[in-house]
Amino acid sequence: MTDLTTGHVFIAMSLDGFIARTDGSINWLLRQDTGEEDHGFDAFISGMDGLVMGSGTFRSVQEFDPWPYKVPVVVMSASMTVDDIPERLRGGVEISGERPEALMERLKSRGWKRAYVDGGQVIQSFLRAGLIVDMTVTVIPILIGEGRGLFGAVDRDIDLELTDVKSFPSGLVSNTYRVITA
Repeated sequence: MTDLTTGHVFIAMSLDGFIARTDGSINWLLRQDTGEEDHGFDAFISGMDGLVMGSGTFRSVQEFDPWPYKVPVVVMSASMTVDDIPERLRGGVEISGERPEALMERLKSRGWKRAYVDGGQVIQSFLRAGLIVDMTVTVIPILIGEGRGLFGAVDRDIDLELTDVKSFPSGLVSNTYRVITA
């Protein structure tokens, strides 16, 4: 894996383990009042060469104004086309139907060393492929009852080492893990 672009996760989930409602909505996340707290995202993204996200995540964030990402974005999708990308984002967003390993190899050839990997299914597929190096998972103090889980079925145990924990006055808790490779 060290020869490929490495994958890094920075994501929030509800206390009951969901990253989105069943319909994909993240409105529960956006209504959290965290004031001016710095949860580390700016520092995290500044160390990334680009962002790989799933189509569901892209659909949830594509209308954000202003667009929050200053790095190139690759949306993993087997069904989306360039026509699904809003005109204002077309210079910085592309679609890829590649498997995770092939995509990371291509990104390496573009000079990417570190990719921010976002979206539940994409994170799961990159974990299964052994392409994630570390994960920062921020737990939001809310129960939403049901939704899309961050982690799904795995074909083997994935050992993690807790490397950092940060708690914030708003009640958010960020846990950073290193993925231990066999």
